[in-house]
Amino acid sequence: MTRRAVLLSTAAFAAALPAAAALRGKRMGIVIHSYGRRWHGKYSNIQFPPFEHALDVLDHVRDLGVGGLQITVAGWTAEFAEQVRATCESYRIQLEGSITLPKNDNDVPRFDNELRVAKLAGATILRSAAGGRRYELFSSLEEFKHFKDAAFKSMQLAEPVARRQRVRIGVENHKDFHAAELAEMLGRISSPHIGACVDTGNSIALLEDPMQVVETLAPFAVTTHIKDMAVQETPDGFLLSEVPLGEGILDLPRMFAAFERHNPQIAYHLEMITRDPLDIPCLKPGYWATFTDKPGTELARTLALVRERRAAKLPKTTGLGLEQALEFEEANIVKCLLAAGDRLGFDQPAPVKPKGRDER
Repeated sequence: MTRRAVLLSTAAFAAALPAAAALRGKRMGIVIHSYGRRWHGKYSNIQFPPFEHALDVLDHVRDLGVGGLQITVAGWTAEFAEQVRATCESYRIQLEGSITLPKNDNDVPRFDNELRVAKLAGATILRSAAGGRRYELFSSLEEFKHFKDAAFKSMQLAEPVARRQRVRIGVENHKDFHAAELAEMLGRISSPHIGACVDTGNSIALLEDPMQVVETLAPFAVTTHIKDMAVQETPDGFLLSEVPLGEGILDLPRMFAAFERHNPQIAYHLEMITRDPLDIPCLKPGYWATFTDKPGTELARTLALVRERRAAKLPKTTGLGLEQALEFEEANIVKCLLAAGDRLGFDQPAPVKPKGRDER
């Protein structure tokens, strides 16, 4: 970051310290996506063993002092769910599920069963997402409208099941819907059982102001993905990257204050994805295929922000060996958790060095 950006970030954190008092008594949780390398044993070694299932993850994050885990529940048996529940209770970790909404009427029984199993594990709040990066997936406005209609239908199918199971589901702003688009759909559903999982950084990729995104979706928020973001300008737009909390451009204390104002019981889950920066080609014509009504002022504001708050360096994993990449991923997570306690106001114990499996 530039010296000016560092000063602005420090001033923002200091100004928001009174709001952080509301976070006392809460511990930052974590999203399984923070462990993109170790989850399901994709990449691992002796020092960083694989996470084959939720119990492996819980063993590890207990040592980091997290207060919650948000993780996929698909494929769990009732017996495994009960093991997860007992482990969470023992470790004082709150479980949230991650689930796929029903695609059609025939998919409702699958969805119903996964909610039932999630509840056996102790999860009454779950996160879902409708799609992915809008500017990469769709080449026309008609394609996007078809996707949006299908997503809304999925929410409609999910609502009576969630209501009957007495759970709440947060649909993420997953670089697919503008905040106002997602808020409008949730308003039409008009149910306390279908709300938003608010990601604090995703919507920058859609040229949205991140604070305005939080303020728009906070009234619907049932859960969160907390991240900080850094940016660099490119000839075709900009690069966007997750960085440790407090090292990016987001006004996190102000965002937390908005969440607390609307839902004091909300849980915060770190999503620190360690990867190469995402390319946001907002100066290429193809990017705009689904944004026929987006005002040019959003592009101008975003590029001005990128230029003013540009990072001197963005994290990258390309070129790192397996051990270096695993160490980098873990170090970024630990930095975030330390910042949650030291700078953001959470009751976050300092992470301890995880024990090897033979020491448990």
